[in-house]
Amino acid sequence: MRIDMVTLFPNMFSGPFGDSIIKRAVDRGLLDIHYTNFRDYTEDKHHHVDDTPFGGGSGMVLMPEPLYKAVRDVLSKTEALAAKRRVIIMDPSGPVFNQAKARELAAYEQLVFICGHYEGFDARIYPLADEAISLGDFVLTGGELPAMVITDAVARMIPGVLGSVDSAPTDSFYDGLLEHPQYTRPRDFEGMEVPEVLLSGNHAKIREWRRRQSLLVTKKYRPDLLEHAELTEEEIDYLKQHGRKTEDHRADS
Repeated sequence: MRIDMVTLFPNMFSGPFGDSIIKRAVDRGLLDIHYTNFRDYTEDKHHHVDDTPFGGGSGMVLMPEPLYKAVRDVLSKTEALAAKRRVIIMDPSGPVFNQAKARELAAYEQLVFICGHYEGFDARIYPLADEAISLGDFVLTGGELPAMVITDAVARMIPGVLGSVDSAPTDSFYDGLLEHPQYTRPRDFEGMEVPEVLLSGNHAKIREWRRRQSLLVTKKYRPDLLEHAELTEEEIDYLKQHGRKTEDHRADS
């Protein structure tokens, strides 16, 4: 997958994308990340990308010309990907990003992120994008951090990026539920013991336990997710009977 960041601050991405899973994905050719500084597309001698808002008000507003030139240049250089491309503007007015959107975006061959800064965009910039996406009901200094978060979440959905093919499907929110509790050595830590079923070697029982624990953890911490989860009648009955019981040690903290 090719990812293009249209941003005033390309150096912001070097840290998060220079280590761990994203770096390995780039090194293996699974991700191809490019950066376009739209300040390079200004024509005045001071390279202005923003100006005061018409009608008055505080802050500075990004002008449309530099962004249009930058995005159009990116699109023209990657015309072969046009049929499987999505242009996204990072904006708090958009729908809130979630795991379902990450899976959807992972099906594209190219994602172009328009990262704003300062007070906001000139409204005429929005037609450049196919959609706007928000991380939540709060405002950040710019769109770079949300673009990094979305890239990380989408990358995990691309085959080969994670070390195990089973990693992504067991993540929280992948199937609409929170992840089941996880354990590793030692078996007993300060009186908190690993559930015996995980030591049994019975994989069918382990899968059943993990699914049920996922249901219970979701009910405890995010019951709103259960409203849209696809549950069997047996699972619904189980929640009614055991809705207050979970072996997640967070429940006792």
